[in-house]
Amino acid sequence: MIPLKTDYSEFWFADQIDYAYIGKPGLSEETVREISKLKNEPEWMLENRLRGLKFFLEKPMPQWGANLNNIDFNKIIFFARATDKKGKTWEEVPEKIKNTFEKLGIPEAERKFLAGVEAQYDSETVYGHVKQELEKLGVIFCDMDTAVRKYPDIVKKYFGTIIPAGDNKFASLNTAVWSGGSFVYVPKGVKVEFPLQAYFRINRANMGQFERTLIIAEEGSSVHYIEGCTAAQYSADALHAAVVEIIAEQGAYVRYTTLQNWSKDVYNLVTKRAHAHENATVEWVDANIGSQVTMKYPSVYLMGKNSKAEILSIAMATNGQHIDAGGKVLHFAPNTSSRIISKSISVDGGHTTYRGLLHVAKGAIDVKSNIRCDALLIGDKSRSDTFPYNEINEKDVSVGHEASVGKIGDDQIFYLMSRGLNEVEAVTLIVQGFLSPFTKELPLEYAVEFNRLISLEMEGSVG
Repeated sequence: MIPLKTDYSEFWFADQIDYAYIGKPGLSEETVREISKLKNEPEWMLENRLRGLKFFLEKPMPQWGANLNNIDFNKIIFFARATDKKGKTWEEVPEKIKNTFEKLGIPEAERKFLAGVEAQYDSETVYGHVKQELEKLGVIFCDMDTAVRKYPDIVKKYFGTIIPAGDNKFASLNTAVWSGGSFVYVPKGVKVEFPLQAYFRINRANMGQFERTLIIAEEGSSVHYIEGCTAAQYSADALHAAVVEIIAEQGAYVRYTTLQNWSKDVYNLVTKRAHAHENATVEWVDANIGSQVTMKYPSVYLMGKNSKAEILSIAMATNGQHIDAGGKVLHFAPNTSSRIISKSISVDGGHTTYRGLLHVAKGAIDVKSNIRCDALLIGDKSRSDTFPYNEINEKDVSVGHEASVGKIGDDQIFYLMSRGLNEVEAVTLIVQGFLSPFTKELPLEYAVEFNRLISLEMEGSVG
């Protein structure tokens, strides 16, 4: 119908950096010990790493979902340090790295409306800043490496409790070689009015990025955390295997927003999970546009009564991409509610998959849940799959599931073209309308950026 090509070139540039340290390719106990030594970590963290390595080596490669058999762990660099000095002010960041984030709009976004920013370049954070008024309220926002050094008691209490070292093969890998990521702690009753942002950048070929993020929202607090992701384009594959753990205590509110635009040589294999306690709310707002392969299913475990979960998952795959995404909600307490909305677009032979889980435990009465999956196909070779799994162990529940698959009709395009749009503009407008439930949930600056990415996807598409 309409063959589309991708143009993300302005995000896929690579920098020529003189690295402070580059590890040898391949994974071994020596690799893990070297990472821990370079970071001067306590013994308990090294023990966690070695336990993760053991699980990783024991677990087979997953054979469900996307094809992961071409990942060669012997060629991957598991740790690279771009600079020995982390900038506390923007002027302290090395010039070449600073230019990268300037191109991506990070300082501008910080100046406009962000409460705090962490910028990670390959393995480690190179810049971090949080507004003084938040620090005075006791809010902690720093990279995970700093948190291990400065707040070891808090990190040790929660690290690996939501996603254990043996949870899955790639969570185990992250436990073994994690580096960077964000640590967020919001004290009881504190409302963070503006978003906190992290930005993750892969620059080297054959690079692995394994950030670890831990967010703790104490009773009655609230926070919105936003992350963005890009990578330089190479012919060799890169691997991104992050872990995100969220704890929302009684009455807390946490929203986690992701806008992912990896280049198409990246395997994006992420484990993200939250525990929501009594009267708490956790929301995942998750967009996946780039990467060669993505497997990502943000999850919420509703642990306390009256807790709520909302997952909005967006996937867009073009030729050569397989985006396998969705969401999971597990109801372990009564009077809990959840909603999962999945929107996917398959373009010019792209492949999208919705994979979801709804679990209602015995005793979790008066549960309300609704799942909606909508797929849009553009081009005769595009593909969309839906794999919902509902496990209901109680009778006193209300559960709904809806799914739809459609194509852009010639009559829709004709109508818009008759109003003065060309074919590309018409298709782009339809796609943006289809994705509007996601766009409406973004801060204005991010909504503009997201629509720009969609427009780039359509650029030069007719012919």
